Amino acid sequence: EFCRRLSKRTGRFYRLPSEAEWEYACRAGTVTPFSCGETITTDLANYVGLHTYADEPEGVYRHGTTDVGSFPPNRWGLCDMHGNVWEWCQDVWHDSYEGAPEDGRAWEEGGVPDCRVVRGGSYMNHARDCRSASRRWAHHGNRVLAIGVRPVWTANP
Repeated sequence: EFCRRLSKRTGRFYRLPSEAEWEYACRAGTVTPFSCGETITTDLANYVGLHTYADEPEGVYRHGTTDVGSFPPNRWGLCDMHGNVWEWCQDVWHDSYEGAPEDGRAWEEGGVPDCRVVRGGSYMNHARDCRSASRRWAHHGNRVLAIGVRPVWTANP
């Protein structure tokens, strides 16, 4: 609904990213667990800093969202791909990638129709949930502070 209204207001077409597009943007050309490298700290993302990744020391637990750009962007200039809020993807939830489109399109057939993929982790999660490959599902009707959107602008609908 947000993307539909944004598209109508701006005259440009906005949509949710596919799960593949989201991960590609998050990784920004890397193959490590995080776009910033092998590990992450609360100086780089907003998550429950009491639950560390690898051998990192405990960090800050902010108990809420932070302003976009509070942390360094990835190599492609995208901020807050790790932590802060989970981000909706267009794909319906499937337990695995078996049978998924191989061209980056959203997987909208089969799966659990009332559940969409969310990516990125949030301020309410452990560092491991903020990995580039981490994925979960949420009922598409969920309205919680820990889930947000990162619309994609495309030239054609």
